[in-house]
Amino acid sequence: MFMVDGLTSWILMEAISPIFFLYTYYISPLTPASQSRPLSDAATPFAIMYLLHYSNRTFLTPLRTPSRSKSHLIVPLAAILFNIVNGSLLGTYLSSPQTSASIASEPKWRLYAGTAMWLVGIIGNIKHDEILLNIRRDKTRSNEQNHYAIPHGLLYKYISYPNYFCEWIEWIGFAVACSPVPSLLSYNDFLRTVTPPWLFVIAEVATMLPRAWRGHKWYHQKFPEYPKERKAVIPFIF
Repeated sequence: MFMVDGLTSWILMEAISPIFFLYTYYISPLTPASQSRPLSDAATPFAIMYLLHYSNRTFLTPLRTPSRSKSHLIVPLAAILFNIVNGSLLGTYLSSPQTSASIASEPKWRLYAGTAMWLVGIIGNIKHDEILLNIRRDKTRSNEQNHYAIPHGLLYKYISYPNYFCEWIEWIGFAVACSPVPSLLSYNDFLRTVTPPWLFVIAEVATMLPRAWRGHKWYHQKFPEYPKERKAVIPFIF
């Protein structure tokens, strides 16, 4: 009951984020009415980076997936709520003149290091997702009902969820490149200095870490031969 098609619900719930991002980025609510924002400024590359990620996540990956399990209605509804908030916050943040000025004045090493992390993260995320897609494609071609197998290759040697790990690297790099690191001196300082890119990182880790741990345990239960040395999501640590 209340189960919905996995592929359709995935595309719909993920499309919400770039839609709300584009809307708030376009209206730029933090830009004074008397000030026009140029189409190309210091924050524009980060808007493109965000949209590239969600183009792959929303359309390219799902449409190349042979099948996707049904999900309970509460899952896409929760994702839609998160994506409305997250897309709106990031669109508002990146369209702000203050953000563009901050990016333009930040140390170049931080901009380059963060962008490199984002690039490594998104490539790693796509590569490891492709390994899972190939397993599903092979199972579908052979008409097997069970679409799961032990993934191998790249960071699967060390962890069960390298796609999650690489996505964290991607968004940490994004946050490093376009936003000051929040202060950890006190709780109040943190609340005062944390920005939407870092909130996104925190939300991603908080929601994906328990999921990775549950999935890691499931792999061990499902496959007795599952490599014992693999960690769940952080190489050599967890």
